[in-house]
Amino acid sequence: MGIHIIKMPDIGEGIAEVELVAWHVKVGDMVAEDQILADVMTDKATVEIPSSVAGKVLALGGVVGQVMAVGSEVIRIEVAGAGNLKPGADSAATVAAASTVPPEAPAAQGPALAATPVAAVAAPAKGAAPAPAASNGTNGPALVRNGNGSRAPAALVRAPGDKPIASPALRHQAWDLGVELQFVPGTGTAGRITHEDLQAYVARAAQAQPAGVVDQRFAQRLDEQTVPVIGLRRKIAQKMQDAKRRIPHFTYVEEVDMTELEALRTKLNAKHGKERGRLTVLPFLVRAVVLAVREHPQINARFDDDAGVVTRSGAVHLGIATQTEGGLMVPVIRHAETLDMWACAIEVVRLAEAARSGKASRDELSGSTITITSLGALGGIVSTPVINHPEVAIVGINRMVERPMMRNGSVVARQMMNLSSSFDHRVVDGMHAAEFIQLIRGYLECPATLFVE
Repeated sequence: MGIHIIKMPDIGEGIAEVELVAWHVKVGDMVAEDQILADVMTDKATVEIPSSVAGKVLALGGVVGQVMAVGSEVIRIEVAGAGNLKPGADSAATVAAASTVPPEAPAAQGPALAATPVAAVAAPAKGAAPAPAASNGTNGPALVRNGNGSRAPAALVRAPGDKPIASPALRHQAWDLGVELQFVPGTGTAGRITHEDLQAYVARAAQAQPAGVVDQRFAQRLDEQTVPVIGLRRKIAQKMQDAKRRIPHFTYVEEVDMTELEALRTKLNAKHGKERGRLTVLPFLVRAVVLAVREHPQINARFDDDAGVVTRSGAVHLGIATQTEGGLMVPVIRHAETLDMWACAIEVVRLAEAARSGKASRDELSGSTITITSLGALGGIVSTPVINHPEVAIVGINRMVERPMMRNGSVVARQMMNLSSSFDHRVVDGMHAAEFIQLIRGYLECPATLFVE
């Protein structure tokens, strides 16, 4: 038997290190040739590391979240034959014959302590004590003996449906304590509930409750959960922090009447949906952006602020912000200016599925010149999207709602949607940003213009 070491492969493009984001095996597992051992991440692209041999896992070279250099040891596998580890060359020797990925720590659990919703109330008046329950099985005391030995009137227990008699102040106190007055026996005139009756009832409830048993709706919580920020989540955090640190954002919001476009979209889907696929609002917006940047090329650009150079792009490589299980990713529609509505819709679906399944390539996740972001039905009425650095603009789609609007002197129902867009104020002036969004608005409100050059 021998030991075979698999090292971190050179993924290309000058990448010197990657982040280990997942293990698919553990020490002691038997692996087959070409079986996936681990996932690593570069920028936002996830790469699978396969096994080149079959054998038994002896040691793992790192833990999830660790940044590993290209060429470093990924895993040790015991194989039949000599392996590729020369005898005596066990540098960090069995670095770790004992090296394993530590199990995920469970969330810290605090003790289930009661919030004492009832035990904290004032005790009954001095000298008074709760009496045993009446022999008829009701909750109220049959008699109450005072400290001087005299007997107070027996408490009145109401039949189901009878309204309890109590002052407004006492009703308010019972509400604060979460007590149903229907079940509190009253010792006052005609069974009126007194403050002493309420206090005695609460005290009995606290004594009758088993130790440690609390109403879980109000139980105090002391648990915590530590969640490491790794993998895609770490990349997103770094990119957002870098964008906000570098770019002076300003956001411009404009409302758009989408009624005509929605009518056109409905007709196109009814006529061509089965053969060509269903159109959403997104392909129309993509086309509007493509046309608008022809008049405002400074917005379809990338800004190298270290070199002080803005590169305006004739090609529209349009990023589509996509929510995935791991976090936000931005797959890119290459040369969006060449696509018609249906080709654009197909490409949007293909890229979204690739991103959500983790199969998007590095090329599909980089190189965008402007980005569109949308939360769909959750889009709210206004947002302040963060620019995808080094781009200089991002167009945000908010939720579409039907609202009453004035039109030719009459109030009519219209489908309205806001565009919340952010710009890099170092290279895009406010007037140009407003003109750009107004141009998009014009295309969307008169959708026929999207098809006329």
